[in-house]
Amino acid sequence: MASKEVKQLIKAIEKQGFRVRPTTKGHYQVYKGDAFVTVLPGTPSDHRSLKNSLTYLRRAGFQKPR
Repeated sequence: MASKEVKQLIKAIEKQGFRVRPTTKGHYQVYKGDAFVTVLPGTPSDHRSLKNSLTYLRRAGFQKPR
């Protein structure tokens, strides 16, 4: 189950036109159109993973809401 922070991020990502797909391992794959962007962590255990994913999202045009 995703953390509260990841759930909020997924909602914001989808509002900006990205597609989020859960994996069988509990992570979330993010696509912009047909292009793969990144994988979001399913748990908050690896804090760097979420920060790295945000970097890839920003490069793909995502603007994090304040």
